[in-house]
Amino acid sequence: MRFADYAKIYVTAGKGGDGSAHFRREKFVPRGGPDGGDGGKGGDIILKCNKQLNTILDLRYKKYIKAKAGEHGAKSRKTGADGEDIILEVPPGTVAYDAETRERLGEITDDGDTLVIAEGGKGGLGNWHFKSSTNQTPQFAQEGKPGEERVVELELKLIADVGLVGFPNAGKSTLLSALSEAKPKIADYPFTTLEPNLGVVTFSDYRSFVMADIPGIIEEAHQGKGLGIQFLRHIERNNVLLFMVSAETDIEYEYKALLDELKAYRPDLVDKPRVLAITKMDLKQGFKLNKKLHFEDEIPVIPISSATGHGVEELKETLWEKIQNARSEEQ
Repeated sequence: MRFADYAKIYVTAGKGGDGSAHFRREKFVPRGGPDGGDGGKGGDIILKCNKQLNTILDLRYKKYIKAKAGEHGAKSRKTGADGEDIILEVPPGTVAYDAETRERLGEITDDGDTLVIAEGGKGGLGNWHFKSSTNQTPQFAQEGKPGEERVVELELKLIADVGLVGFPNAGKSTLLSALSEAKPKIADYPFTTLEPNLGVVTFSDYRSFVMADIPGIIEEAHQGKGLGIQFLRHIERNNVLLFMVSAETDIEYEYKALLDELKAYRPDLVDKPRVLAITKMDLKQGFKLNKKLHFEDEIPVIPISSATGHGVEELKETLWEKIQNARSEEQ
């Protein structure tokens, strides 16, 4: 399935049904009073969370969405039927905005959650509501109210326990493939990953966590350079960030450059728990680095090789500990 993390849709909720201006007409009741019923409510347009989904691609092909109007009121004070709601299923992590005002309409995070993004109009009142001591035979009824109409922007921010952060070709996809059943595209050139991938990392004792492979960031990505800017939003929803730097590069420089990109995009991202994995250690003789590394922060540094499995179990346990600490702080 193709991935999409943005969609713009034009939504119109249903109009409320008109109230009825009807008078009771029965045998032996020559002067029956007003008995016009109320109009039904117009249909809403609702987002509903489906945890089985991981893309909003389908909504790119449903640009114009209109709910049904409520039915008109009828005699004997019968209320018209409500218009049918339209349910749009979206994955967890979907955020809705009003495209014109940029008002945040809400977000969907848990399976089954719903969010009304356009509310149907109220039905008009029937004429019996307007009977009074001075007007025993009201000849009018209310019209139904129009439904909300707006342009809605949907953004998907993947929800994962661990987000992989690194420059292109740092070995992120290889690690995700080695630790989970995810099968991202892997090749020995930059920008192989053009869309985020999710994988479930499992332990022999049935523990598990979700890991997201974010397409490679490049320097100045926060300014729109390269591919990374399109996917930086996915990092926001991860509990722990796993920085990945190849052993073949200037490790200290690349780690700082990645931190700087996150700070420039959203400063609070660097407050998330972090782990640094030095990848491709199988290319180093004896799986050892040539020099001692120095970092300003006290980040756990774990040399690994996804190809041989070197250091991978230690990395998994370190990430698990960080995840549990992050969860306990949220409670």
